[in-house]
Amino acid sequence: MLDLVLSTVSQGLLWAIMALGVFLTFRVLDIADLSVEGTFPLGAAVAATLIDAGHSVWFAMLIALIAGCIGGTVTALLTTKLKIPALLSGILTMIGLYSVNLMIMGKANVPLLRAETVFTLTEDLFGVSSVVATLIVGLIATTVVGVIMYWFFGTVLGTAIRATGCNPQMARAQGINTNVMVILGLLISNGLVALSGALVAQSNGFADVGMGTGTIVIGLASVIIGEVLFGTRSFKNWLISVVLGSVVYRAVIAIVLELGMPPNDLKLFTAVLVAIALSLPLIKNKFAIMKRSEEADA
Repeated sequence: MLDLVLSTVSQGLLWAIMALGVFLTFRVLDIADLSVEGTFPLGAAVAATLIDAGHSVWFAMLIALIAGCIGGTVTALLTTKLKIPALLSGILTMIGLYSVNLMIMGKANVPLLRAETVFTLTEDLFGVSSVVATLIVGLIATTVVGVIMYWFFGTVLGTAIRATGCNPQMARAQGINTNVMVILGLLISNGLVALSGALVAQSNGFADVGMGTGTIVIGLASVIIGEVLFGTRSFKNWLISVVLGSVVYRAVIAIVLELGMPPNDLKLFTAVLVAIALSLPLIKNKFAIMKRSEEADA
């Protein structure tokens, strides 16, 4: 039972990095970016291929991060320079990256079962089990990414990105180049998503060309669940809520699987869960209005 809890939390932390990337586009930039479904397996494909070829784990993860940034930049350029709607730009990038990922791996699946990964290195360094090693890596990676994001979005450049997503007209009136901010935001977002893909591939022991399917829904579920359960009182609180939302989402998935739900139904369950989470603020508002109305009548 303890191993199941630790495994669930550790997987939630690894996927939380992807959720932070989705949060950046969905909440900060106010863009629905579907290219994450291509950049997630892109990070996994690049990292797995390089590790399988004998390269350093750290080098493989760095290149995976850069590859994700390039993928996000492509989406941003389609949106800002060619004026293609952001949703369609993300779809085009996602479709194109499917072929790119196949070319990188040379096949549909690259196994990493006997390869040296960041998790095996952690096991050897601390002398712990694979489950605990995954938890340690997840905690360190999520903390580092969260702290850097909190610091960066408190700078002038980070504030300009937030202003672009909040009110682009006002941002342009203040002299901010909103196109550059969109490019930078999508670059960072997809870099984080690819990094998460690289970590998840090493944790799973393989990279698969289809592992990005449903990534955007998982990211949105983490963001929305975190917001509903833990609030958005400040930017720091918001980041923490997204991370905790990812852990809660993984916990819910683990629970429903333990209760006997067929794995094939998980995507449907996730879609329903996101729909319910998205509608909760409206439901709460309606209940509040009804309560005030009843109090006024009384």
